[in-house]
Amino acid sequence: LQVHKGTGDKYKAALRSRVFNLRDKKNPALRENVLTGAVKPEKFAVMTSEEMASDEVRQMRDKFNKAALLEHQMSMQQGTPSGMFTCGKVWKEELHLHSTTNTFI
Repeated sequence: LQVHKGTGDKYKAALRSRVFNLRDKKNPALRENVLTGAVKPEKFAVMTSEEMASDEVRQMRDKFNKAALLEHQMSMQQGTPSGMFTCGKVWKEELHLHSTTNTFI
């Protein structure tokens, strides 16, 4: 399995990411797992940044994702408040924009 062909920018970025994650003092579990063989070199070579992240970073990402999802759901139900436009009917700047698309982030 060849992940990166050659030594281009993607390869260099992936290598920097792995070095950074191994050196991260807040992520000793990854370093220990690689050194003890709990994570095989083949697996480590193809791990994503999410998989290499420390538990603290994973929890923070989950928290942000849940907050973003909740905010998105609320804006779909209540509309997004905006002060950019003035309603010609009531001359107020407080409008609630509603999305009519069915796309999800």
